Amino acid sequence: MFVVLVVLSVVGAVIGADLVAKLGISANTSVVGALIAMLIGRIPLAGLRSMRDVHRQNLAQSAISAATFASANALLTSIAVPYVFGRQDLVWPMLIGSFAGLLIDTWVLYRSFGSRLLPADGAWPPGAAAAETIKAGDKGGKRALVLGAGTLVGLGGTLLSLPFSAAGVAFLGNVWALLMFGVGLGLREFGPDLFHTDLGAGYVPHGVMVGAGIVALGQAVVMLVRRRGSGGTSASAATRTGAAPSGNAATGTGAAAGQAAPEAADPTTAYTVDETALRRSLVHGYALFVAGAVLLAVLGGLVGDMGPAALVGWVLFAAFAALVHELIVGLAAMQSGWFPSFAVTLIFLILGLLIGIPSVPLALLVGYVSATGPAFADMGYDLKAGWLLRREHRPWDPYEREGRREQFRAALIGFTAALVVVAVLWQSYFRQGLVPPVAKVYADTVKNGLGEPGVLRTLLLWAIPGALVQLLGGVRRQMGVMLATGLLILTPHACWMVLAALAVRVGYRKWRGPRADEELNLVGAGLIAGSSLGDSAQIVKAG
Repeated sequence: MFVVLVVLSVVGAVIGADLVAKLGISANTSVVGALIAMLIGRIPLAGLRSMRDVHRQNLAQSAISAATFASANALLTSIAVPYVFGRQDLVWPMLIGSFAGLLIDTWVLYRSFGSRLLPADGAWPPGAAAAETIKAGDKGGKRALVLGAGTLVGLGGTLLSLPFSAAGVAFLGNVWALLMFGVGLGLREFGPDLFHTDLGAGYVPHGVMVGAGIVALGQAVVMLVRRRGSGGTSASAATRTGAAPSGNAATGTGAAAGQAAPEAADPTTAYTVDETALRRSLVHGYALFVAGAVLLAVLGGLVGDMGPAALVGWVLFAAFAALVHELIVGLAAMQSGWFPSFAVTLIFLILGLLIGIPSVPLALLVGYVSATGPAFADMGYDLKAGWLLRREHRPWDPYEREGRREQFRAALIGFTAALVVVAVLWQSYFRQGLVPPVAKVYADTVKNGLGEPGVLRTLLLWAIPGALVQLLGGVRRQMGVMLATGLLILTPHACWMVLAALAVRVGYRKWRGPRADEELNLVGAGLIAGSSLGDSAQIVKAG
């Protein structure tokens, strides 16, 4: 099994690095990894027969997915920032610092998954799609046919530049969160025609994200410090022990209270991480991010370039930015399958410019922050897939915790493979001018500054509606974060895909009742799987 994980991780790392360097995209390999694991299990070799087990397939999927995201979004993008900035001597220190940030990032998610902030029965659409893919391959029959048909439609849509993955996500995520996501997509695409202004320009989406992010952070803090119930156990957690299964919890379309009683014995929707453990994990995560920032400052030569007070401020700000970045990105990914890493990193870059951080320390800070978030989201997808695959086992709790631990170990194999691949390949890519586009944006912004007056005023002005929408939606829906995420994405037809899928979902559920959730989950999983395959196949075109 170890050899299989290593080989898959190396393949995933090469694919991720190649896609982000040549095309500037990162494919969602949670589902692709599940498909590869299923195919390996059907190779007629005795040594690979064990790969037919769905839990081993989940480990393989976790490893290849972790390697792909780590190489593309965390490592190669981070080290490209100082390279484009003109400080090639800082590439190796940045690689070490970004790898440290990557490890801390996923450790925080591993310790926080299953909490009220990051619940296992949240949407996590790519993770749900990966689990449905594995289950359909294992059981076959109608499930496999529906999944296969959805995959073909999603693949065909990708070849025709139609974002069917957006429709797939809309079949899986929270209805209210995805409604705001669709509204944001529509405002971004049709804003010039409707309002004669481009809402994607002038840092408007970033302002909305600032407001939503601040409120989301405040909501998380309130949740962590609030005293609940007696004996340190929250009333919410007690209720969750008998909550409804994830199909209803994730969509917000649960059955009436009178119908919930038969499902009261389901233990899998209980929070496995209480507020005390979550608070401890986040505090420890911040401390580790501080240690990682200190390591980067020492290796990057900032100790000799900055005064003691400035250096301490830089370290504390870098750790704070990394932690907030991963939380906001994780919350958006949980609801929609998209993670606004670029936008949130750019926000902290802008804040760094506004408070006067020198250019070299700011470039390193941006690289460090950008290394967190994507792997956090990807780990959430993988643990969601494992949670769905392990739900039927009894006793569930110890089995689930051991499964998460094994997935985390598989991810560490993927991260190690990504580190080796990036260390070997980065010079070859960069010398050919193959640099991730977002790294160029970061480096150019650090070099040239904001370039236009009134940026702070724009951010503060548009932060108001973002904060209000987020406050209205609450912790579970993350509506403000999702509105901002939609405003940041300019993908033709994605708005109509999301809104049409939501309309179909609501209407189909009224017609079919509770059975509609499982059926639409399969369709959504297929659409996401097909789109992911199409994205990954672009490596052939690029090569």
